[in-house]
Order: sequence, then C-alpha cells, then structure tokens
Amino acid sequence: MIHATNPQEDTNLIGNSTEVFVTYYNRNIPDAFPHATRKTLNVFKAQYPSLFKENGEWIIDKHRKKYMDWLASYHDSQVTP
Repeated sequence: MIHATNPQEDTNLIGNSTEVFVTYYNRNIPDAFPHATRKTLNVFKAQYPSLFKENGEWIIDKHRKKYMDWLASYHDSQVTP
C-alpha cells in the first residue's frame, strides 16, 4: 500500500527476512511479552505454511498478531513445571 503523503510502500506490508522481522518484532513488543527468536519463527513457519504462500517472507501486518498469539501459547507449552 502506498500512502498519499509518502510515495514509498508501507513497511508493514513489505516482505522481510526472518532477521528483519525478529528485530522489528522485538523492538516493538512490550517487555512482558515473550520475544521472538529465529528458532520460534521457524517453528511457527513450519506449523503454518499456508501463511507464507507468496515468497516465504515475513510481512509485519500479516504475521505479527498471529505470531504473537501463537508465541504466547508456544512459550507456555515449553515451560516445565
């Protein structure tokens, strides 16, 4: 999507590498939330391949919320009592 006031593409809609996504995600997530790692991103991507039909890149607007919800449950399942 291109904004009328800014002819450049919206960075939330551009496909990014795993490294760019993890950096952006961790920089913009509250400290109380689990942070992203390349390992958890790869697990998420393997579990939900249908979310990566285009070219396998991470799109902030498309993947951030889904990953955030999944990561909380994944993190809880990895904690041993």
